[in-house]
Amino acid sequence: MAFSQIRALLMGSALLLGGCSFTSDSLFPSLGGGDSSSSGMTDPSKGPALGTTNFEPGPVTPGAPTGTFVGRKVQAFRGDLAALKTIISQRNATLQGLRTQTVRSAASYHELVGAINARLQVGSTPGNPILVANLRKAQELMNGMNADVSKLSQLSTEVSSDSAMAAYLLDSVRSSYTLSGAIEEDHRQLRVLEDDTNQTVVLIDRLLKELNADISRQQQYVTNERANLNVLSASVQSGQMYGNGAASLASVRSSSSSDAAPMRLSSADLGDRRPLVVIRFDRANVSYEQALYQAVQQSLERRPDARFDLVAVSPAKVSPGQTALGSNSARRNAETVMRSLVGMGLPADRVEMSAMTNPQARGNEVHLYLH
Repeated sequence: MAFSQIRALLMGSALLLGGCSFTSDSLFPSLGGGDSSSSGMTDPSKGPALGTTNFEPGPVTPGAPTGTFVGRKVQAFRGDLAALKTIISQRNATLQGLRTQTVRSAASYHELVGAINARLQVGSTPGNPILVANLRKAQELMNGMNADVSKLSQLSTEVSSDSAMAAYLLDSVRSSYTLSGAIEEDHRQLRVLEDDTNQTVVLIDRLLKELNADISRQQQYVTNERANLNVLSASVQSGQMYGNGAASLASVRSSSSSDAAPMRLSSADLGDRRPLVVIRFDRANVSYEQALYQAVQQSLERRPDARFDLVAVSPAKVSPGQTALGSNSARRNAETVMRSLVGMGLPADRVEMSAMTNPQARGNEVHLYLH
């Protein structure tokens, strides 16, 4: 990721962006290195890294009936193995079909996301209906890929059952060597059948291992892209792109934070802490989202479990009435910033809201601190 620009922002004494300023903080050194992405999303040429093995079993080796009791057992086992191989062939066809479907969906998804990002990079109107429509299509594709994960999980359960059946069949074949009344041809056919069954057991184990790896990769892919879609959605609504790298605030989202937590306002005791961001609402339509996103992203890259204090700051006025009006206005501004953070994907329970008056404040401000 290209974090050199972020480092320059944070290491300076202060940088104004519209009505927003960063402040220097020694907690955030340069992250260095990493993967770069001009779009702020997953590389458009890539989808989930799925396996490529084709698990098509070969035919069962035939054998002539011998007329003995053991010979009849061999014929029955051979039929069981043929039925099992037919089932594995069907499982393999299902897996290959889901893989093909995922690759196609991912290609269409990244084409849509790439088009949205390209438009945002040159500037767009807030809530552009064309971008909103494309975003909706991308979300539908992601929902489809998420549904495919459920299908893969169901397939894994079925293959696990097949693995148990194959192991049972192999044990049954091996135990048949001790049966009386067999001729040499029966034991020869048993050895061939044992090898064939053992190869099937190995094939099923490989299928199950690669299938579970596919599930893990696709689950992670869907999680990452849902996080990126949250940021992209906020970008479309504001008409500007958030962030310069592939990481997003939404990557820290947890299941317990899917709904916004209640906003809490209380007196602030911030001591001598320096704010990460100071947003001065000194005019209408202050553009603060980009600077806010970068500051929080940098903090989360350094400390993934970071929590934040969002403080509504208002100047102390001569009369109590003026002070109250200023405090209410500052709190509304803080609520707006809070909604921006949640829209970017930051869980609401990571942010504690509070309010304070400051005689040195020149106007209504919102400060963001590392908790």
